[in-house]
Amino acid sequence: QVQLVESGGGLVQPGGSLTLSCSASGFTFSNYAMRWYRQVPGKERELVAHIYSTARITNYADSVKGRFTISRDNVKNTMYLQMNNLKPEDTAVYYCVAPSFASWGRGTQVTVSS
Repeated sequence: QVQLVESGGGLVQPGGSLTLSCSASGFTFSNYAMRWYRQVPGKERELVAHIYSTARITNYADSVKGRFTISRDNVKNTMYLQMNNLKPEDTAVYYCVAPSFASWGRGTQVTVSS
């Protein structure tokens, strides 16, 4: 059974940083691409970042390019999202996703506010 558990969310001031983590289990993590999505109430979910299984290729939404970095540790079965220079518009629930299994974590809230 695929399980994805996010952590690391919280309240941060504009310009601050946070690192989200996603702990994965129930599948061979190193073989599969992973994604981070985010959602604001009343809006559609947004694909934030994508990382291939080997971590050699990553993709980002234009809104976060240059500020966010997706990475993974295939030994620890964990994916990360380093978020720098956070803006109020980054406020959302962030979800870890294993697209090959259509599996989503429960999400972690990120709030950027002074």
